[in-house]
Amino acid sequence: MSIKIDWKGKKAFEATSSTGHKVMMDASKEVGGEDRGSRPMELLLMGLGGCSGIDVMMMLEKGKQDVKDCQMEVTSERADGIPAVYTKIHLHVKVFGTDLNEKKVKRAVELSADKYCSVSKMLEKTAEMTHTYEIIEA
Repeated sequence: MSIKIDWKGKKAFEATSSTGHKVMMDASKEVGGEDRGSRPMELLLMGLGGCSGIDVMMMLEKGKQDVKDCQMEVTSERADGIPAVYTKIHLHVKVFGTDLNEKKVKRAVELSADKYCSVSKMLEKTAEMTHTYEIIEA
């Protein structure tokens, strides 16, 4: 995997992946940016949610679960000093569906957190990671 990052003026950068997908990053106005894109630290949390969501959906699909929707909510705390690394990250998975098997949902969330999600495994080296789930009949 490779990423190319191009400066777009002031504090903005555009990242392009080897697959051709693009993401705009920018700093906040308080530090000279123009707020034209996500902050790099936000993108880390977005990546965590996406990685976990893909894992969970793959496992629930394999388990023949009738999932109608799946949402991830990520909350975090950062260190006060510089570098302001994440110290705590919580991922809450909401699975919407019909007659979902709670054991399968719980197992999918646990396996993603403990084994499959590469982003989660990297972030747990510096942050206290917690995960919860919720099943909503749809």
